[in-house]
Amino acid sequence: MKINIPEKSALIKQRNNEAVEVLKLLGFGPRQCNEMAAYVLLALLDLNAEKVWKKAENPMRGITPIIEFIRQNFGVKYAPNTRETVRDEAVKYFAEAGILMRNPDNPARPTNSGKTVYQVEVNALELFRSYGSKTWERKLKKYLANREKIRSELNRKRKLTRIPVKLPGKEIVTLSPGGQNPLIKRIIEEFCSRFAPGAFIVYIGDAENKFLHMDADYLKRLRVVIEPSAKMPDVVVHDKKRNWLLLIEAVTSVGPIDGKRRRELKYLFKGCTAGLVFVTAFENRQSFGRFQNIISWETEVWIAEDPDHIIHFDGERFLGPYPDVMPECKEKA
Repeated sequence: MKINIPEKSALIKQRNNEAVEVLKLLGFGPRQCNEMAAYVLLALLDLNAEKVWKKAENPMRGITPIIEFIRQNFGVKYAPNTRETVRDEAVKYFAEAGILMRNPDNPARPTNSGKTVYQVEVNALELFRSYGSKTWERKLKKYLANREKIRSELNRKRKLTRIPVKLPGKEIVTLSPGGQNPLIKRIIEEFCSRFAPGAFIVYIGDAENKFLHMDADYLKRLRVVIEPSAKMPDVVVHDKKRNWLLLIEAVTSVGPIDGKRRRELKYLFKGCTAGLVFVTAFENRQSFGRFQNIISWETEVWIAEDPDHIIHFDGERFLGPYPDVMPECKEKA
């Protein structure tokens, strides 16, 4: 039987209200107990206005398919520029609470990949399917009692896919899987040991949390203050013996140090009391070949498959700061 528009509108409103109630009962705050977050939950459960809760499913969906599902099934149009809002105000919190799994089909996929997908965790799916039934309260109580255990297991599985990186002082940090992070590991463990032995790792970029591994106090001692919006290089290393600050970009698909990027980094670290050295790192010669025509002069290139060598773009000096980025020159500028 075809449902007329007023009836469908009423069903949509009722279904959204139900989803808001579910989120509240799961302990989410006001920012995640709103209309948008409720629609996101319904999209991840493949529930439209006519489908009952016991028929909920858990397809893998990315942010764009979630937005499209909401448009098609509830008539609510979210603009493309709301993708980050959907992710940061709803999906991220659901994942942190253990309701969602990120990239269950490929845990090594980078967090910032355009192919990232989310799926409702199986215990949560069983709970959602019981909403409105006689077993709901009992299952909700059981789920809440076991939620920390469920979340811990998901976190354990995520940790197994993280990349361990050994710093010069033997400390171990871990990076999220995929992307340029395997190359970042090689920069720290192989490039630094060869060309900046004993240097201090000031910053390591991670797509999951770009400021997770940054010593802001150390940078302040070098007279560098980084704003949250700053476009940092992937790795920052201080060679204390020579007082050089190595600014290293790890390139797997984009982002070599061309003329524009060199100027950006020079400005970002303009007050630094250490001389600046610009390095672009590649996994192999093939990936370097795609970018060699745009690499900036007065920078260095390191290729991980030939770790003992550096390609120097200009002949004035080998792996060192140029006059325009020496501390005394920067103070006068």
